[in-house]
Amino acid sequence: MMSLRRPLVGCSARPAVAFTSIAKKQTATLLKPRTFTAAFSSSRSAASRPSVLTTFSKFSKSSNPFSRSQQARNASFATEPAVATQNQSALYKGLYALAVFGGTAFAINFIFNRETREGPIPAYQREYLHETFMYTGLGVGMIGVVAKGLHNVGWSYRLMAMNPWVFAGVSLVGGIGTMMATYACPPENYIAKHALWSAFNVSQAAVLSPLLFFNPAILARAGLYTVGMMGAISYVGATAKTDQYLYLGGPLLAGLTVVALSGLAPLVIPATAARTLAVTEKLWLYGGLAVFGGMTLYDVQKVLYHSRMSEAGLKKRDTVNEAISLELDFINIFIRMVYILQNGGSRRR
Repeated sequence: MMSLRRPLVGCSARPAVAFTSIAKKQTATLLKPRTFTAAFSSSRSAASRPSVLTTFSKFSKSSNPFSRSQQARNASFATEPAVATQNQSALYKGLYALAVFGGTAFAINFIFNRETREGPIPAYQREYLHETFMYTGLGVGMIGVVAKGLHNVGWSYRLMAMNPWVFAGVSLVGGIGTMMATYACPPENYIAKHALWSAFNVSQAAVLSPLLFFNPAILARAGLYTVGMMGAISYVGATAKTDQYLYLGGPLLAGLTVVALSGLAPLVIPATAARTLAVTEKLWLYGGLAVFGGMTLYDVQKVLYHSRMSEAGLKKRDTVNEAISLELDFINIFIRMVYILQNGGSRRR
C-alpha cells in the first residue's frame, strides 16, 4: 500500500492548474503581432521626421569632448552603487541560505536525534545506503535532463493544453504503472530492471516538465533547499537508533491521504469558494512538506532495515526499489519548495 502513495500527490491537479495559467500567460505574450506591428510602425514614422532641434542637439553633444567625458563620469557614478548593492544582496542571500541549512540541521538533529545508535553504522549497511543514494541522485538527474529536453521541444505546452482530469489520469497511469513494474522486476534481471527504472524516471520527467515555466533562479533555490532538507533528515535517520522511526508508517500514510485529497480539491471545488481553496492550498503546500519530510525519515530507516534483512538472507538486495521511494520524496518536497518560493516572490512584488 505504501508504494502507491507518492505519485498521487506529486502528480495531483493543483500543479496542473498553476502550470496552465503560466503557459497561457507566456503564449499570450508571444502571440501579439498587432502590438509589435504598431510599435514598429510608430517608431519608423517618428524616426522618418527628425526635427531641426533634435539634429542640432545630437551634433553638439557628439562634437563636444567635455560633455562626453562628463556623461561617462555620470554613468560610472550611477552604475557603481547598483553593482555594489547587487553584490551585497547576493552575499546576504548566500549567508541566509547557509544559516537556514545550518539551523535546520541542528534543530532536526537536536529534536529527533537525541539518542543515537551505539557505535558506527556496519559496513554492509553503509554500502547499501550509499548505493541507494547513488541511484537516487542518478534518478533525480535523469528526471531533470529529460524534463529540460521535453520542455525545449514544446511538450510542456501540449501537456498544459490537456484537460486537468486527463493530465491527472495520464500522470497517475504512467507513474504508477512504471513504478509497479520496476518493483515487480527481480534484481537479477539487470537490464530489464534498469530499463523499467529509466521508464519511470522518464514518465516523471514528462509530468514535471511544466515546472520549467518558473524562474530558473527559483528552481535552483528550491533544489538547493530540497537537498539540504533531505540531507539533514537522512543524516538523522541513518544515525538514529535502530528502527526508531519505523512506527511513523501508519500516521504518515493517513497524513498523505489528507494531502492528496487537498491536492485534488481544485478539480471538484468551484472557483467561487476562494477561502476554501486557499485553505486546501496551504494544506497541500505546508502539510505536504511536513509529511514528505517524515516520509524521508521513514524511508531511510526502512533502507537500513532492508539491508539487515538482505544480509540475513531474508530479502533480495534491491537498491533500485529503495531509490524510487527517495526519488518520490525529493520530487514532492521540490515541487512544494518551488511553489512556496514563487508565492513569496509574488507577494513581495
